[in-house]
Amino acid sequence: MTALQRSLALSLLTVGIATAAQAAPAAAAAPIQQAAAQRQSSSYITTADGVQLYYKDWGPKNGPVVAFSHGWPLNSDSWESQMLFLADHGYRVIAHDRRGHGRSSQPWDGNDMDHYAADLETVLDTLDVHDAVLVGFSTGGGEVARYLGRYGSARVKKAVLVSAVPPLMLKTAANPGGLPIEVFDGLRKASLDNRAQLYLDIASGPFYGYNRPGAKPSQGLIESFRSQGVQAGHKNTYDSIAAFSATDFTEDLKRIDVPVLVIHGDADQIVPIDASARAAAKLIKNAKLIVYPGAPHGLPDTHKDRLDQDLLDFVGK
Repeated sequence: MTALQRSLALSLLTVGIATAAQAAPAAAAAPIQQAAAQRQSSSYITTADGVQLYYKDWGPKNGPVVAFSHGWPLNSDSWESQMLFLADHGYRVIAHDRRGHGRSSQPWDGNDMDHYAADLETVLDTLDVHDAVLVGFSTGGGEVARYLGRYGSARVKKAVLVSAVPPLMLKTAANPGGLPIEVFDGLRKASLDNRAQLYLDIASGPFYGYNRPGAKPSQGLIESFRSQGVQAGHKNTYDSIAAFSATDFTEDLKRIDVPVLVIHGDADQIVPIDASARAAAKLIKNAKLIVYPGAPHGLPDTHKDRLDQDLLDFVGK
């Protein structure tokens, strides 16, 4: 190698080292910055037993809080109409995917109302929520009732039960108006046989009242229900059938010490109104019952304009 070649090689090596040195900190910093950004934008909360709960937190962060609990086998997407409406009216709206549902973890155990209520407490505590209005639909209504019965109202000023399962869905000697165990055993069997078809049948039939004469089914709503259902864990949704049907919320309802709005359709084929809303309203000290004539179980979609306004009126009082 000539002197000129050695000089040129040394120059190139020096430039290369300098360039690498400059690039190294930037390259090293990039993953750190990305990780930090990921943590900051993360929409997950971890429970004491290691379950990751996905949640949404919309609207002004200094607005009054309304927290939503969804039904089976759905997720927080099922509340998007009400959340968007209230957020546009200045409310901070929060909703999580129940354990085993949606984008949350799918734990093998803990698919019961006690864990559901504990998870709701974890969400409210982690986000440091106070003076919230809790809104629960169907199974979510049971979650809200169990939460208030177990954890009290320190973080809550009001609650709303929509098409909710309390006080008890299952027919027993003490609850003769409930549904027989064969109904829920049938759900379990259908879930094991072909749960995708089960969700399609529920959505295209009794959930939205599309099996009623003159009904005009929305294929979009049917597909949304089915897609949310199959996104949930198989074991989780199977276990949850017992959670929403066989849990007795009677004592929880008696302990509630905040105003409660109970909303239910009198054409609900999933959770019949007499053994649910009408019975629950009698057990809660400060409850107001609003009946939607002709409304099916899935009234947050079929009657969303009225529900939106009723929620706005109630949370704003």
